[in-house]
Amino acid sequence: MADPLPLLTRADDLLGKLEAAPGPTARTALEAVRVLTELYGEALTRVLEAAGPAIAERLADDELVGHLLALHGIHPEPVEQRVARAVEAVRPAVRDRGGELRLAGVADGVATVRLRTSGCPSSAAGLADAVREAVLALAPELSDVRRAPEDEDRPPDEQRPGAFVPLDAVRTRPATAGRPA
Repeated sequence: MADPLPLLTRADDLLGKLEAAPGPTARTALEAVRVLTELYGEALTRVLEAAGPAIAERLADDELVGHLLALHGIHPEPVEQRVARAVEAVRPAVRDRGGELRLAGVADGVATVRLRTSGCPSSAAGLADAVREAVLALAPELSDVRRAPEDEDRPPDEQRPGAFVPLDAVRTRPATAGRPA
């Protein structure tokens, strides 16, 4: 089977150009795309209903079909489970590079991951990009994949404490005769 990524990328590029184009022809073309998308979504819904659970699961596991099911909001597996599956799939590669990866949660169309890395910032950025791509491949309906702030990545006993200034350092003591202040 052919890799669907080039087709998906091309479709995104063409839609972007169409959205940027001015005039009534561009608006009509975008409306035609929306209507066709709804039509295909309805057709996919009917296919899933007729297929039954076993075949629906096989269809959902297909990279392209699963992507389309998610975009139409009819994927049989909840988005949280697909995100968790993506994180589990990429976790060994992150560990091989000295990092740790956990799913923090999914809310409001955004997945948040806890990614701890060691080494140079460019390799950390590369790992973050790989995690993002893996998650969005299984959950394309998400608007973003974000990394939890660094301190949230650490267990509570390893988190940096807030600024602490001892009270004695700021308290003024009156000077007493014969004793240094």
